[in-house]
Amino acid sequence: MLAIVLPVLLLALWTFSSTQHIFGAGLLPTPMESAETYIDWIAGKSRGLVDPFSGTWARNVAASFLRVVIGVSFAALIGIILGILIGRSRAVELLFDPTIQGIRPVPVTAWVPFTLIFFGISPAAAISLIFIAAFFPILVNTTAGAQHVSVAMLRAARMLGASEAYLLRRVVLPSALPQIFTGLRLGIGMGWVAVIVAEMIGVKSGLGYILWQAYYWNRMDMLICTVFTIGVLGFVSDRIVYVYARRKFFWASR
Repeated sequence: MLAIVLPVLLLALWTFSSTQHIFGAGLLPTPMESAETYIDWIAGKSRGLVDPFSGTWARNVAASFLRVVIGVSFAALIGIILGILIGRSRAVELLFDPTIQGIRPVPVTAWVPFTLIFFGISPAAAISLIFIAAFFPILVNTTAGAQHVSVAMLRAARMLGASEAYLLRRVVLPSALPQIFTGLRLGIGMGWVAVIVAEMIGVKSGLGYILWQAYYWNRMDMLICTVFTIGVLGFVSDRIVYVYARRKFFWASR
């Protein structure tokens, strides 16, 4: 019950602000008007008007979701492998970590001009931006997980004749998995941020593109519906990873 208290209060505040014209007459649509727009956006049954957004929900959600999956997957693949190596090898750490820590503070929006120059207005520009945004949280958390493996477990494995490759695969990686999944959660969240930024500027489809078009046409109802959709998709993505990690690595919280 506690989980719905804040949403109900926000909904009540939204209703009051829209009906009392706190921000000006006609500027903020009511929750009911936004709900009607959302149904039209999904079902495609325009209310007797020519609406370019009508019925486009599914394909735009699919476009954004696919880009996030591809970008985060590549970031996870490279970030986990490199993070494990940096965490367990001093030579690899000296080779990569200073450069990575120098690039990491650069905000993802700073990379937008580069992605447009190299990839143009295309899905590849969005995917590359998602990769950059998701890569660093995954890498940093994986590195921290690999560096904090129990020394006792490593010594026990070496005493039993384990090679360094076997240690990485069967001792270090399983021990670091809880922190790796924390990095994945952060990476997925950053991926949704990046896909909206990329689609607003460099792609002609997806939720970011719809958000920008809604702003351009002064469609506050569509802005609200798009932001709501992004929030729901980001929440669902995070919950999937969280629930899987909690069930798979229940021992990590003990």
